[in-house]
Amino acid sequence: GHGGILFSMCLALVLVVASVSALNLSLPNLAVDLHASSSDLTWIADAYTVALAALVLPLGALGDRLGRRSVLVAGTVVFGAAALTASFAQSASFLIACRVGMGIGAAMIMPGTLATITAAFPPDQRARGVATWSGFAAAGSILGLLAAGLLLEQWGWQSIFRLSAIIAVLAGAAALKLAPNTHEDEHGELDLVSGACLALAIGTLVYGIIEGSDGSYGNGKVFAAFAVTAISLFAYVMFALRHPNPLLDPRLLKLRGLGAGAIVVTVQFLALFGFFFVGLQYLQLILGYSPLKAALAMVPVGIVVMPLSRVTPRLVARLGMRIVMVSGLLLLALSFGILAQITATSGYPLFLLGVIFAGMGIALSGSTGTTAITGSLGPDKQGVASAINDATREIGASLGIAIMGSTYSSSYISHLPSLAGLPPAAISATHESAAAGLHVAKGLGTQGRELSAGVQDAFITGLGTSLTVAVVILGLAAVAVALRAPGEATLEPQKKPSAVAISAT
Repeated sequence: GHGGILFSMCLALVLVVASVSALNLSLPNLAVDLHASSSDLTWIADAYTVALAALVLPLGALGDRLGRRSVLVAGTVVFGAAALTASFAQSASFLIACRVGMGIGAAMIMPGTLATITAAFPPDQRARGVATWSGFAAAGSILGLLAAGLLLEQWGWQSIFRLSAIIAVLAGAAALKLAPNTHEDEHGELDLVSGACLALAIGTLVYGIIEGSDGSYGNGKVFAAFAVTAISLFAYVMFALRHPNPLLDPRLLKLRGLGAGAIVVTVQFLALFGFFFVGLQYLQLILGYSPLKAALAMVPVGIVVMPLSRVTPRLVARLGMRIVMVSGLLLLALSFGILAQITATSGYPLFLLGVIFAGMGIALSGSTGTTAITGSLGPDKQGVASAINDATREIGASLGIAIMGSTYSSSYISHLPSLAGLPPAAISATHESAAAGLHVAKGLGTQGRELSAGVQDAFITGLGTSLTVAVVILGLAAVAVALRAPGEATLEPQKKPSAVAISAT
């Protein structure tokens, strides 16, 4: 029945989304265990998201052809195997490679979740299905944090990967048992060239941002990466416009609802995951919270998001799409503005206030953005719609981790106090990451107390800088959406609806 379909698809979705956030909680441990530098940590968090962002469109199109459930189940196998392998990692680079493998599995899983719901549900129940999906998409990241926090009380970071592997097996089994294998009726030829160009553009953009984080934006590698980004974006547009059946038609972004929805979803996830990346380290390194306590400190986001995103459709009906979208982005900007005022001594209350506003902003912008995207395209184009929704989320998340992570780390390094007179090992540890610096400081007596205070101050400065950059991005997005978004509540999808095929195999 519909309940079973919803359960199995949301379980698979939570697996994918939780894996983006869960690892952020173990970054301080990873920094010390694997001697990972700040840019390694950014890559460990982001390798997964980049692979997911780059491949979600082509693999979604493959699922539309071969059967969405078939590709989803194969994805749980790839994901589970990569997660299990990751639990044995001894070095940062090996872990980054495993995270890429998990991202490929996730890209096979994710598009099928929303597309199966929209294909298998009758039109009158579809909106509720999509709302439940986007609720779990938001809550999944909090669930991931809580699960990781519980595990880390007892075991090491490896346990997070082992649990992911177990859930992957369960999600695959649930999909086989409970979900139909839906697919599209008519196929044109598959457009892999523009897909490859788009994937290359996403990968090189994130690479350039992260590798340039130590202030070396002028260096050759970084410059080359951005040049490749620009060329491959141009090539993507050229190939896609020529193809009879493009993977992601750039002309779709001219639809006002879809274009605005894409901006909102991208920027919202940019803010959310960038904030997870730096905010969780603040709770653990500065406030000294255990992983579980840090996860619980983030829960208010979920408590605010869940009920409010259910009310959002009514707000849209009353106020129109533009007002709700812009308000959501402005609330997020306000929240980050509050969080940027944090000092080493301001404790949790100011953080909590920021988090509550963030939850309000996410609720208003998230489900409205998703609805704008899916509502702009007719029923026969729901596979494309859900792929655009996934791609914008994941591109946003990977850019957020890259931009906020690298702004934080370059600002952290440039605000470190003079480390002269410290042992060389302590100096290099402090430069690697704040976690390693604080870890070393514990063993250094009086010198250690000074070092610890200096590292904390540099961390707070980095945190503030990265949050301020996010405020600027959110503000610009709010202006863009105010100019582009349709004012009215409902969208006229283009094209006549065609019969949605569901094969009962």
